[in-house]
Amino acid sequence: MNTTPTHDENPGLAQADDRALKVRAQYEQIEQRVLGRTWTLPELALGFTNDAAYVGRLVLAAERTWGIDGDVDAELRHKLAESLWWVFVLADRLGIDMPQAYEATMDRIGSGLQQTLDGMDA
Repeated sequence: MNTTPTHDENPGLAQADDRALKVRAQYEQIEQRVLGRTWTLPELALGFTNDAAYVGRLVLAAERTWGIDGDVDAELRHKLAESLWWVFVLADRLGIDMPQAYEATMDRIGSGLQQTLDGMDA
């Protein structure tokens, strides 16, 4: 029996995934008009890594070890959300059902951690 959750069992992630792809479709319209094409998978991956790296600098700024202009908390919220958006976009381009992959991964990690905790109690 398949116990892998479906989109119906993950409405929050499924809605976030759907919304991310709608926003990506808008970007693609702009890219098509400006570039005559849409971004390639490597270009999308580079966009993700750029934003994810900036999260690191923002964390340093939140810890007051790196200075930035502007509201650090607002920038962190924005870049973390944008990084999540990139994950949904990349997963879609790679044919990965992100809500399902997330659930399966959390189940596997949670189970392994529980086994470790149970072993520590023995």
